[in-house]
Amino acid sequence: MVIPLATIVIRMMGSQKNRKLSAAVVLVQGVVAALFPQISVKLIKRMIGKNFENASQLTVKPAYRRQLRAVGVGMVAAAGTDLLLQSAEEADDGPAATGGDSE
Repeated sequence: MVIPLATIVIRMMGSQKNRKLSAAVVLVQGVVAALFPQISVKLIKRMIGKNFENASQLTVKPAYRRQLRAVGVGMVAAAGTDLLLQSAEEADDGPAATGGDSE
């Protein structure tokens, strides 16, 4: 049984302590989709092949590769932004967590 990556990420996003890991997974998946779309195409063909016949005979048009690259760039941007916001949030919460009052 193959569990889709999106399902794993959604389950991980529910826990606050795993947000960084899930953002990193999306970031890596986006980099692979943007730089190596053929790997993503092979994965998609394999997933489609579970439910349809002759899925391995499908041919990929150049427009689909461009769209896949664009989705990958979007995933990198979204995950990178999430990681940056999380680190900024931790920096903002850092001094308050020490509990020291400066007078």
